[in-house]
Parts: sequence; C-alpha cells; structure tokens
Amino acid sequence: MRDLGLQEAIRAAGGVSELARRIGISQPSVSNWDRIPAERVLSVEAATGVARAVLRPDLYNGRSGEVEEVDAARSQEYALLATLLARSPDAQLLGRLARIRGDATPLGIAHAALGEAATRVASERVGREFFDLFIGLGRGELLPYASYYLTGFLHERPLARLRGDLQRFGIEREQDQSEPEDHAAILCEILAGLAGGQLAAPAGADREIFEKHMAPWIGRFFADLERSETADFYARVGTLGRTFVEIETEAFALPS
Repeated sequence: MRDLGLQEAIRAAGGVSELARRIGISQPSVSNWDRIPAERVLSVEAATGVARAVLRPDLYNGRSGEVEEVDAARSQEYALLATLLARSPDAQLLGRLARIRGDATPLGIAHAALGEAATRVASERVGREFFDLFIGLGRGELLPYASYYLTGFLHERPLARLRGDLQRFGIEREQDQSEPEDHAAILCEILAGLAGGQLAAPAGADREIFEKHMAPWIGRFFADLERSETADFYARVGTLGRTFVEIETEAFALPS
C-alpha cells in the first residue's frame, strides 16, 4: 500500500506515469514504490511542489537540526540543477521557477535571472531547446558527461573511477537509470543526497565526489551552456550552475 506522501506526489503530478516522466524514470519503477525512496525525495519535491516533509515525514519532520542550514541550501541547489539537467521543465515547474527571487549576491542574481527567464518562455520552447542542447539528431550540442569533457570520449576511465568511489560509499546505481553515472544531472542528484543527508555516506563524501569527479570539468560544462547560441532559458541554468560551482570550489578550499 502506498504511503500518504507518495499518494500526494502522484495526485500533484496527475498520475503515476506523469510523476515518472517528470523525474525521468520508468513508470513501472514508480508503480513498484510503497513510499518515495530517500534519494528521490528532492527530485519529487522539485517536480511536484509537494514539500519534502509531506513526502517523507520520517526523514524530515522534526529533524531540521540534523542537517545544517548551509548544507540544506546546498542540497536544494544541487537538486534544482539535477532536475533541470535531467529533463526540460514542464509548465508547472516553470511556474514555480518564475516565483524565484534573488538578492544582490552573484548566486542571488543568477536565481533572479532564471526566475525572469521562466516568466517569458513556454514549456514547448524550452523542450525544443533542451532537445537541441542535449539530445539532438544523432547528438546534442553539448555532452554533459565527465568522460567526454575529460577525455573526449564517453564511458572512459573517469566513469570507471567514479563508479569505484560510489561503490566504496555504498551508493548504488538505480536499475532503470539509462544514463551513466558521470552525467551532470546524476552527479548533482548524488551531491544533493549527500549534502541533505538522504544518502548515507562517510563524512566528507560530498567533498570527495565534488573535488574528484565534478570540479575538474563541470564548471567548463556550465560555462559552455551559458555561452551557447542555442541556449536561452538554459543559458541562465548555465550561469546558475557555474556560479554555484565556483562557490562550492571556494568553500571546499577553506581549511576544515
């Protein structure tokens, strides 16, 4: 029997198939859930607007002190990037993004620009932009994989090294995931789970994954996305990603 949080997510999405589509997994996988897996909570929250405390109260209600505010904010940022890099936003998600406001900091300005872009674009147009950038006829303009950025080819040694570290941390690949683990969206989803405490791993695992498997290339990817002539809405995603990666890089460089 499905728990109440999963039922609410399905209701908000408009059905099991639609929820699966929004978070980029197969419909049978969602159908087999009794409750939302911990590593999927942030993606489901971003896709449906249902608060994580409703989706998984056993993980979030009464536990706000267990994850520091900064790490919770980092987790949300990674989850947003993971969602936008995994699939194009539908009208509902664009509506929520349009309500984003920012302050005068570089990250706040990037948030405001993303929110402004969401107010003036239709989901169909963003879908075409996503297709041209990341899928294409044969291949998209950009290939958001560590192996490609570091070697010029897919499924190379960077992916093997990442898989070794994920195995060491007990982070398992989902059976219905077609993309390799060095895809930018999957790496952001992993960092969201590590920063937010949904993925159990030794202290410092988020830093190790970031420094070994993201820092060497993902800033260049976001800069390429930011400068792409194909990108409009996704240029703002590139700015947000590049700015956030710069903040993460500086923060991890500080003495612990």
